Amino acid sequence: MNKKLPIICPSCSTDLKVKSLYCDSCDTTISGQFNLPVLLRLEKKDLDFILDFIRCSGSLKIMASKLNLSYPTVRNMLDDLIHKLESLDQDV
Repeated sequence: MNKKLPIICPSCSTDLKVKSLYCDSCDTTISGQFNLPVLLRLEKKDLDFILDFIRCSGSLKIMASKLNLSYPTVRNMLDDLIHKLESLDQDV
């Protein structure tokens, strides 16, 4: 089972923050308050789109063919993702 990193508080629905990081190798713990990276705050379908886009060398034409969608539809999907990323960047 592949567990998903929670990014929203199940109690109050606000964004979660990272409080500590731990190294298994040397037993070091770093504590503080850290924001999650922007990409980790995206939904799985958005991350999948990004990974597929990179695997297609950034070609929307190849993405459209792979997804069996029109080029303008895939372009709109990319534009929507860009707006999500910009919004998440502003939230930090």
